[in-house]
Amino acid sequence: MRRLNPRRVKVHRSYTVEEAAKLFGVHKNTVWHWLKEGLPKVDGRRPILILGRQLAGFLHARRERIRQRCGAGQFYCFRCRAPMKPADGAADYLPLTVNSGNLRGFCAHCGTRMYRRVSLPKLAAVADNLIYGSRYRAHSNA
Repeated sequence: MRRLNPRRVKVHRSYTVEEAAKLFGVHKNTVWHWLKEGLPKVDGRRPILILGRQLAGFLHARRERIRQRCGAGQFYCFRCRAPMKPADGAADYLPLTVNSGNLRGFCAHCGTRMYRRVSLPKLAAVADNLIYGSRYRAHSNA
């Protein structure tokens, strides 16, 4: 699925179905589908007009509705398309800078390598009860 950026919409402008489709590079039937899903239109007359503020709000709400946030101890698996716990509850911390790095683990369901960016001060809260590999201990003692 393609990610549509609601910030491309000019909120003080009205759009026709064709203009909204061209703005996001989608087919006009996609915009008609949005109207059936509940995107408000100005009135029932033709041409159908959509207020920019309502279009941006609709797309933002739609994105938030399907968004899946990772909880503590979870990484996002791109193969499973869901937040997953790493296999055996184990992860490695790979430092990138002094204050941040990546947690790396393997999906317990499909075995795919997963990463999660984390700042060092928030590492304990994000990692929850994960077992860290030797790279984390070597970095924290340095």
